[in-house]
Amino acid sequence: MVHPCGLLTRREEPVPLKSISVTLSICEFVAGVSATLNYENEEKVPLEAFFVFPMDEDSAVYSFEAMVDGKKIMAELQDKMKAHTNYENAISQGHQAFLLEEDRCSRDVFCCNVGNLHPGSKVALTLKYVQELPLEADGALRYVLPAILNPRYSLSGWSEDSCLNMKTPVVPLEDLPYTLSVVATISSQHGIERIQSNCPLSPIEYHGDDKTSAQVSLADGHKFDRDVELLVYYSEVHTPSVAVEMGKPKTDSDCLMGDPSAMVSFYPNIPEAQPPITCGEFVFLMDCSGSMQGPMSKQDKSQLRIEAAKETLILLLKSLPIGCYFNIYGFGSSYEAFFPNSVKYNQHTMEEALRRVNLMQADLGGTEILRPLKTIYGASSIPGHPLQLFVFTDGEVIDSFSVIKEVRSNSLRHRCFSFGIGEGASTSLIKGIARVAGGTSEFITGKERMQSKVLRALKRSLQPVVEDVSLSWDLPQGLSAKMLSPEQTVIFRGQRLIVYAQLTGMMPPAEATGEVCLKYILQGKSFENKVTFSLQPKLDANLTIHRLAAKSFLQTKDMGFRETPANDKKDVLKVSLECGVISSHTAFIAINKDLNKPVQRPLVRRAVPRPILMSTPVVMSSYNRSGLGKTQALGQKLKKKCRPPEEISPEMETARSSSNRTNLETRNTVFGNEHLVQLISLQKANGSWDLNEGLAVVLGMSLEDVLAALPLKVYLKNESDFESVEPSPWNTSCLKST
Repeated sequence: MVHPCGLLTRREEPVPLKSISVTLSICEFVAGVSATLNYENEEKVPLEAFFVFPMDEDSAVYSFEAMVDGKKIMAELQDKMKAHTNYENAISQGHQAFLLEEDRCSRDVFCCNVGNLHPGSKVALTLKYVQELPLEADGALRYVLPAILNPRYSLSGWSEDSCLNMKTPVVPLEDLPYTLSVVATISSQHGIERIQSNCPLSPIEYHGDDKTSAQVSLADGHKFDRDVELLVYYSEVHTPSVAVEMGKPKTDSDCLMGDPSAMVSFYPNIPEAQPPITCGEFVFLMDCSGSMQGPMSKQDKSQLRIEAAKETLILLLKSLPIGCYFNIYGFGSSYEAFFPNSVKYNQHTMEEALRRVNLMQADLGGTEILRPLKTIYGASSIPGHPLQLFVFTDGEVIDSFSVIKEVRSNSLRHRCFSFGIGEGASTSLIKGIARVAGGTSEFITGKERMQSKVLRALKRSLQPVVEDVSLSWDLPQGLSAKMLSPEQTVIFRGQRLIVYAQLTGMMPPAEATGEVCLKYILQGKSFENKVTFSLQPKLDANLTIHRLAAKSFLQTKDMGFRETPANDKKDVLKVSLECGVISSHTAFIAINKDLNKPVQRPLVRRAVPRPILMSTPVVMSSYNRSGLGKTQALGQKLKKKCRPPEEISPEMETARSSSNRTNLETRNTVFGNEHLVQLISLQKANGSWDLNEGLAVVLGMSLEDVLAALPLKVYLKNESDFESVEPSPWNTSCLKST
């Protein structure tokens, strides 16, 4: 059950939405978006309405305007309480007014009040924002235009001032009355390899000898019934760079917008290091609330969220290192742990956990994640085993700021890796808890497989801690850099690192250059990465870098309308108002004083229906974007008469050093989804399989053929010698993975 974005009356009935048009510009890894929603009041009485829509929490919204019957009304950013007062005063005086604000309970939902919309009036609401694009495991840059706004669970009394509890009629997908058009321009100096989408596209037009730019649009007639995802693959995505942007003229010297700003992109060349002998305590927090019974997306035959999550949890359990500790919590309105305390990982505890995972259902009611989190943080630490928390949820929690605050208060004793499951997952919650606890976040929808993303996070959790991270600048005399991004304390191998700084002082001649150096210590050794860049600032009318820098600052300080400390609130208000980037403490307000007619009541109810799946989804999936290397290697060896171990691809990286565990990066697959899951389920805790009829059935071979295909000697990981396995049908010794 989902809400599309829409214009809603005070009585929570949508106003007819005719069309949505989006212009998207992606330059390297930054997106600039202008979205216009066209509505019309076809009734005979005036309306006061709500416009409710989801937004990625990384988006820096910096402009809002209304075009009403040909007249443009620009909004001004004000303190939220002042904006509310001005809005109410304007309506009471018969003016037309517009109010845009971030929801009080979550950073990824926005509300717009449209006051005094007269009969026959047409209104086009346009908002503009900029956003960093995340880098996927396979090198793609991912842009998502969110359409789905799932209902979110709240405790009694917490959601009274939230716009997330509105109810709208539901219809089959084919009956949605509005359409979406998206035109995207993409550019990169390194060239564009390909562009993919979960929606039908028009033919892609590439420009330049090296395909340095491209234009693409959604196919005609697209319904806004799903999140629109674009995956952009550049020829090179791991090149460090620094971009310097000119400040805004005639701005106060102490304003962030006045001086030039720099955006630094690092891809730290962190060497692959051996993980410590003790690898940690792994706690998996699994959402078993009722909403997890829903499908991953609006696509046909989309897998159920709970089934996809269970499948992935099984894979994780099979990939843990011997000697670690683990536990699993299922939560909803209540919660339960598999074990009273975290237990040592071995064959017995793994089998018990697998038994209980298979019994998990989406039957625990609402999404109350705070209580199990507090229980996990309240447990005693295991000496020598740092806590690594993995959270799987569809994110349907109204008060995300309270959850983020709880995770942040325990950030010194753990890392949090979070996963948003299905369309409509709260980006505020998923990204927020990972950011404050030094982990990473991932989003998985129907077209994607969880496995590759989750295993990437597992691999990062096993990496040795990078310490003493620092950033230094070498600039001409009279010029200095003031950091706007939070101090970086955690970096991972293969991760992109973006920082923002304000350049203050006397700017040198055009030919001058500067240098920025990233330093860190890994297992007692010092490392550094340097980037040299031009100090000549470039003009950007949208001040993209400045606004992204402001958003980076606000994400650190702004903990919501209720939760932000008083001192931080002062800084949030200053930066938000100076830079024109909305926060939880500010709102855009626009007043059309040319309209001076009394407000009429009562308001008329008319609906823009929201989509719903009209049939029971079928559990079905594909492994087109996943990698299960160890399992694949076994199947390949048995099907190819077991090639010698030295012929196995050197790129097959593993998640742990104690045995050759499931590969984290490889994309190739040998079997379909069902066979892979079956093969994984037979794997033992030490990374081996029992050679028996069950394994042969999954491989699609007879036991005799499997034994005949075995090499005479099979290497044992982490043993100086190897074990001979005679190709005999009577030999049922344990087959070790290599």
